[in-house]
Amino acid sequence: MAESAIMQDLDTTTSKSARRFSRWDNPWFNTKFLIGAGMVLFIVLLGLVGPLFWDTRLARVGSAELNLPPMGITVEVDGIKYVGTAKNPLGTESNGRDMLALLITGAPMSLQVGVIAALIGMGVGIVLGSAAGYLGGWVDNVIRTLADSVITIPALAVLITISAYVRQIELSTMALILALFAWPAPTRFVRAQVLTLRERGYVRMARLSGVPPLEIMLKEMMPNMLPWIAASLSGNITGTILAASSLEALGLGPTRIPTLGMTIYYAIRAVAMLRGMWWWLGFPILTLTIIFVGFFLIATGLDEIANPRLRGVKA
Repeated sequence: MAESAIMQDLDTTTSKSARRFSRWDNPWFNTKFLIGAGMVLFIVLLGLVGPLFWDTRLARVGSAELNLPPMGITVEVDGIKYVGTAKNPLGTESNGRDMLALLITGAPMSLQVGVIAALIGMGVGIVLGSAAGYLGGWVDNVIRTLADSVITIPALAVLITISAYVRQIELSTMALILALFAWPAPTRFVRAQVLTLRERGYVRMARLSGVPPLEIMLKEMMPNMLPWIAASLSGNITGTILAASSLEALGLGPTRIPTLGMTIYYAIRAVAMLRGMWWWLGFPILTLTIIFVGFFLIATGLDEIANPRLRGVKA
């Protein structure tokens, strides 16, 4: 009796620990996904919470002293020594704008442009890719040929040409311009997934039951593609942010709105690195790096969540 009681207690303890472990053994507790989401969340909170603790009006021209380095650092710029103070902890640039204020206002703006353009491109890609993969035939041939043709076009060169001819560029205008080349890759990706799912048993049963094609795509296929679509969206956001920053660094962005790319453009135009003002270029590039690495980790984590083999789970 005593042995059976001890064994029962051990079984109870083991089952409790197993349940506790299984709660944390959820695929959504993916380390890469959580770290990436935390990095992107940091950028979002920088724009939401930052204005509550720092005066974003310092991002305007002439609102602060010129050429100040970060707090506690002494540098020589144009033959004059400057000492960083707590009044401008990340320093200032040659136009008298505070770098911390520029990051608080500019990082969310750059993120916003990329997200809008990527969402538009992903929405178009889901519609076209689903239609091409499920309907097949001439619909598939037309959509596939169109997507393949657009991918071969040098997107950056075309974007530069379009931006150069647009007189007034706002954030929404730039997002729409970037969305012109943000749909072919999601279209090809969704089409490939739909072609795979179309042959599954539950899709065939729904088709034999007379379920309309649109309902099959929305209710049967789409839920199974959500992790892959989310991973593709993360990569698409990274690509659009990179394209937007490239255009802005060339001076083709919204000049009146402080974005990370425009900050880099003004730093390049003022020859910041040769003058020893490394912080003018360094902090915007560091912020963009955080965004890129964050979305890369999110995409990698979502791939592992959707594919058990990448997590090392044996079938």
